[in-house]
Amino acid sequence: MAEERLTQEERELAEFRSIMEEPESYQDGMTWVALVGALFIGFVMMPASIYLGLVAGETMGAAAVWVTIILFTEVAKRSFVQLKRQEVYMLYYLAGGLTSIVGVAALSGGPFATLIWNQYLANSPAASSFAADIPRWVAPPAGSAALVQRTFFHPDWLPAIFLLMAREVLSRMSWFGLGYTLFRVTSDIEKLSFPLAPVAAQGATALAETTGKEETWRWRVFSFATMLGILFGIIYVAVPAVSGLVLVRPIYLLPIPWIDFTAATESIFPATPLGVGTSLGAVVTGMVLPFWVVVGTTMATLGSVLINPTLHRFGLLKQWEPGMDTINTVFANQLDFYLSFGVGTALSIAVIGLGKMAANWKTARARASRGVPEGRGDVPLPYALGSW
Repeated sequence: MAEERLTQEERELAEFRSIMEEPESYQDGMTWVALVGALFIGFVMMPASIYLGLVAGETMGAAAVWVTIILFTEVAKRSFVQLKRQEVYMLYYLAGGLTSIVGVAALSGGPFATLIWNQYLANSPAASSFAADIPRWVAPPAGSAALVQRTFFHPDWLPAIFLLMAREVLSRMSWFGLGYTLFRVTSDIEKLSFPLAPVAAQGATALAETTGKEETWRWRVFSFATMLGILFGIIYVAVPAVSGLVLVRPIYLLPIPWIDFTAATESIFPATPLGVGTSLGAVVTGMVLPFWVVVGTTMATLGSVLINPTLHRFGLLKQWEPGMDTINTVFANQLDFYLSFGVGTALSIAVIGLGKMAANWKTARARASRGVPEGRGDVPLPYALGSW
């Protein structure tokens, strides 16, 4: 039985590893095209994403990534220039990295919105009792010309801006350092498969092939998925946005982000958050993930439907009250039980992972001793850990 299970696991891993074959040689994708793309993201896409976050409460997200890539590939085709797959993927990585760096901060105005919040707090009535003790590197003092003129271009803002920039630089160093180290461990030594990684790689490959007048099945799939996303976006986003401009209340053909059944089913399943997500992205992601990952997630979701009423009956979920929606129910359950349960689960998974690494230590050392592929641009691990 164990041998059959092992064979099934190996078969699934081989299936995902065969989607994208490991290249025999590597080329540098950090060219002037990628640099111009990064500047385009920083000066055009990022301000647009911040503006969208302030106006509509949504960010451009992955749209900024693919819009940038499509724009550059179309410009390259009309300039009779063929983009390499490495350049296209570098554009994808740079655009994705820049959009993820802002992330939720775009909803409130970008990274500098933190400074606006700090100066508001420092000069608010709630902080009047200790406002004199707030240091200058948090926000300018009350009555400062920087606050009166409502501008960041003032010397009083320099300490706070310097600390903000230093924090961003140090956090990127930590992110890249530890991220690269974990990449080396999981990809080169443990040889783990990443189901969602081929999706981005295949999309970049499809766009790179179009610049060379070579269209394969990848481009057909990419085009079909794009049109499907546009149609769904019209129903999911455009209709509420446009109707909200002319009507008192916007029209939602599909509730955003889910259909909430928690209050309707609380008599049968108390303290149980129930809802159906309306985003097509989750459905498409489920088609890419391994079968048993989807099965495990489904079983865990259904298990919570049965476990939560039992926990509530035994008095472990105390803060839940009838009438709570999904968000408040999840928050109350997290405080009562699932926060500590998640910590224990994470620790147990860490122990299991360390145990498996110790058991496979010889194999891991043999893989690590082979070195890194030539031309991939790897840096020594001590430098990466030092950056972290």
